Amino acid sequence: MSDRDELAAARRVVVKIGSRLLAESPAGRPAAVADQVAELRRRGVEVVIVSSGAIAMGVKALRLAARPADLPGLQAAAAVGQSRLMQHWEHAFAPHDLLIGQVLLTHDDLGDRRRFLSARLTLRALLDQGVVPIINENDTVAVEEIKFGDNDQLAALVSSLVSADALIILTDVDGVWDEHGQRIPVVRDVEREAAPVAGASRTDGVGSGGMASKVQSAKMVTRLGIPAVVAPGRDPRSLCDVLAGVDRGTVFLPGGSAVKPVSRRKHWIAYGPKPTGRLVVDDGARKALVEAGKSLLPRGITAVEGEFGAGETVSVVAADGTELARGLAAYDAQALRRIRGLHSSDFEATLGYRSLDEAIHRDDLVLL
Repeated sequence: MSDRDELAAARRVVVKIGSRLLAESPAGRPAAVADQVAELRRRGVEVVIVSSGAIAMGVKALRLAARPADLPGLQAAAAVGQSRLMQHWEHAFAPHDLLIGQVLLTHDDLGDRRRFLSARLTLRALLDQGVVPIINENDTVAVEEIKFGDNDQLAALVSSLVSADALIILTDVDGVWDEHGQRIPVVRDVEREAAPVAGASRTDGVGSGGMASKVQSAKMVTRLGIPAVVAPGRDPRSLCDVLAGVDRGTVFLPGGSAVKPVSRRKHWIAYGPKPTGRLVVDDGARKALVEAGKSLLPRGITAVEGEFGAGETVSVVAADGTELARGLAAYDAQALRRIRGLHSSDFEATLGYRSLDEAIHRDDLVLL
C-alpha cells in the first residue's frame, strides 16, 4: 500500500489557501482552485475551503503602504477586504454552477462546545445542499485573545469540525524542505522529521503563518488519525494530483510518532478552547501523566495559576514550564488552591464537600 493511497480514497477534504497565493493572483488563483474542486465534486469528493486574503485585499483597496501593525487597523482592512475576497470566490465558482457559502469563525466560536457543534451542523447542512463552504477567521471582530493566529490553525480545527478525511494546505513552496533544501516527500514523525527544519512563523506585509505554522497544523490533524499535505499552490493541477495519490508536496501520515491519535472530543479539548489557567505539577505527577496515562490528582499540583471554573480548559505544565497536557478541570481555581498537595481523604474537611478524587480525570485530559 502506497503512503498516499489514503489521499486517493478521501471523500471529504479541507483545503487551505493562503494570503500570499491569493495576493499574487486574486482572480486567477480562486479560478484554478474552483476548476479542481468542480472536478473533485464529479469524483464524489466534498471540499471545504479555508481561505485567507481578506486583510491583504483590504490593504490594497485602502491603498495602505503596508499591512497595519495594530489590531483595529487589521480589523478595518478585513472589513473592507472580506467582501472582495468572497466576490473573487463567487466569480470563480459561477462557471461551474456551484454555490458558495461564507462562514466566518473565531477561536471563541470553536472553543465553546455548543457553538462548535452548532458550526458543525451548519457546515454539514451546506455540504448536503451541494454548497462549497468558504471559511475565514472573522478578523473584523476577533480580538487578540481569541485570534487563531493564522488560518493554518483554523484549517486544522475545521478538519475536526467537518470530520474530514484529509487536510491539504496549498502554499507558495513545493513542500517541507530538509536542511539541504530538498523536499521531504513523507513525514511520519512530525517532531523529529519536520519541526526541526520548519523555521519560525512569519508575519509580513501579506499574511501570517509560515512553515512552522503549517507543520503544527499537520501535527494537529494527524492526531485525529487523518493525513495532511503541504502542497505547491501555484500549480493549477496540484490539488487534484495530491488527491489522486501523486507524489506532490509533503504528506504527513498519522500513527508514526510516539503521540497517539485521539478521539474528536479529546482533539477539541486539546486544540479548541484556549486554556484559562495553568496547573503546575511535580515530577511524580508528570511521570503519572506522561508515562502511565493516569489522571491528574490534586496532591501532585504545586501551583494553580489564573482564574477558571469547574469544566473549563486548563494547561498542565511541568516545573520548568513545559506544557504537558490540557484538560477539563474538575474543580474551580479557588478550590484547587485549597486542596493542592492533599490526598482525596482530606478534601471534605478542607472544602466542606468532596466532588471527585481527580483534578482532571484522564478521560478529560490530552497529552501534548
